[in-house]
Amino acid sequence: MSEQHLEENNLKRRQLLKIGLGGIGLVGTAIGTQKLRLSEIALPLKIPPLPSGLPNQGNGVNPMVVCRDFDYGILKQENGRTIREFQITADTTVLELNRVVSFPAWTYNGRVPGPTLRAKEGEHVRVIFHNHGGHAHTMHFHGIHPSSMDGVEPVRNNTSTTYEFDALPYGLHLYHCHIAPVTRHISKGVYGAFIIDPKQERPPADEILMIMTGYDIDDDKQNKLYAFNGLPNYFKQHPLPIYQHQLIRLYLVNVIEFEPAVTFHLHANFFQVYPTGMTLKPTHETDVMTMGTAERHILEFTYPFSGQYMFHPHQDDIAEKGCMGLFDVIEREIE
Repeated sequence: MSEQHLEENNLKRRQLLKIGLGGIGLVGTAIGTQKLRLSEIALPLKIPPLPSGLPNQGNGVNPMVVCRDFDYGILKQENGRTIREFQITADTTVLELNRVVSFPAWTYNGRVPGPTLRAKEGEHVRVIFHNHGGHAHTMHFHGIHPSSMDGVEPVRNNTSTTYEFDALPYGLHLYHCHIAPVTRHISKGVYGAFIIDPKQERPPADEILMIMTGYDIDDDKQNKLYAFNGLPNYFKQHPLPIYQHQLIRLYLVNVIEFEPAVTFHLHANFFQVYPTGMTLKPTHETDVMTMGTAERHILEFTYPFSGQYMFHPHQDDIAEKGCMGLFDVIEREIE
């Protein structure tokens, strides 16, 4: 073969390769654009109605209501200062964990978990705490505050106290009783989420709270049942409705005692992670994460397809004993 012929063949190869790479680039761009469009679909925020006929068990508060029930307290003006005030009462109740197990729970405001308290970064918060739980309780808030407001001094039965502090730092925090043994008090139900929103507002989203808990029903320091938002298998039996193509902001808290760590797994999807809710940008993306007791994070995700999708710990034993749920993704047209 002549040198001229070889050069012509090499030129043709280079031209074909260039065209091929260009085609691959176009395909890659198309795929990337499609993914970008799916993640940046700007639909008006819409919250699906709750299914009718949802059962209330035990104290009459069902886990699905807890998902989107945020307590913003009452705003007051005192000496030119704005105060966000909450009223919390410790008491007792009986939870019907399933058809055969009733659990004597300790509660804040008559429910497990307690109310999800919500304030704005830097606001002055006042929590008036009444204890009618039959023995000493407290409220210990995760966050930054003076030692006198740390909630470790016992509040005797039928007495009250007041906690006051500035809401700092922003993020997803926790409050719980801090009477020893703390593990027992938390596992009996006296805990709740405390959300401090940043001054720079997060993008609109369907915001949902999920608290993972375990139940030691025979006081042997081993959990026999587990749950999201208080009742085992509730979201397995009653899938939580969310809309397709809509940003979901999941406030996820782990208060399972007697387990060193648990995982959380989302089926057929990935979520972006905002550790402790203390960042405005995600640090990474995954479909399963591990959390120790009292650890919590904000997770954000969008479902591009309708249908029902599981969420649960990836420890099958924990999932099978009640910590299992389904998102019911409702079809929604892109407008």
